[in-house]
Amino acid sequence: MFLEVNSLNKQFETAKGTLVVLKDIDMQIEQGEFICAVGASGSGKSTLLRQIAGLDRPTTGEVKVDGKTVHGPGPDRGMVFQHYTLYPWMSVQENTEFGLKLQGVPKAVRREQASYFLNVVGLTQFAQSLPKALSGGMKQRVAIARALASEPKVLLMDEPFGALDIHTKESMHEFMLELWQRTGITIFMITHDVEEAVFLSNRIFALGARPGTVRKVMQINLPDRSQMVKRHSIFHDYRDELMDLLRKHGQEALAVV
Repeated sequence: MFLEVNSLNKQFETAKGTLVVLKDIDMQIEQGEFICAVGASGSGKSTLLRQIAGLDRPTTGEVKVDGKTVHGPGPDRGMVFQHYTLYPWMSVQENTEFGLKLQGVPKAVRREQASYFLNVVGLTQFAQSLPKALSGGMKQRVAIARALASEPKVLLMDEPFGALDIHTKESMHEFMLELWQRTGITIFMITHDVEEAVFLSNRIFALGARPGTVRKVMQINLPDRSQMVKRHSIFHDYRDELMDLLRKHGQEALAVV
């Protein structure tokens, strides 16, 4: 397996006692898969992503990427957040180069790599622009180019399209599928948007809440990945099954509170 989450548990100590956020999480993800983890509030989606990114350590269990245990952040994992986290005083080119600069990559090399990935995301003509000149979708493309510039093995995405309007979101969905097919990179994305997960991923991990656990793994096989597929009965079946599952476990979690 390329990305592994093995018997992962995460808990926090609070004034009211121990809070178990994630319990017995197991995931085995092959190289080149597009995976979405879906769950309602309280399912620990963001906490799980932080464990994989190395921004936090599990209480027990482990995360492995390409056979190596994750002990902290690293260039093998690129991260894209919901909010663009671009530096407003830097040009698009400079923002894209920033991670490489922190790694000590020589100027000529990082310029070449950043330019290549700006071309991949279709923003070469905006390389010298400041972020304020870009739309929301374009800013997120810059963030994706910056994450890809370090040539990570896994692209991690934290609800990356949650702040976009519906038309821009649909455009970004199509862009992500093209990018995934073009690069073959492994993508792990968390989202609360069920339709988004069904449209983008080839597998979905559905998380229950309080504590967050994997309730079901769904294999997604759509006839195509155009916007028209959303009218297809098989798309509706996947969506409804996932929504029913999340609704059921959401009600169970509320009953416990």
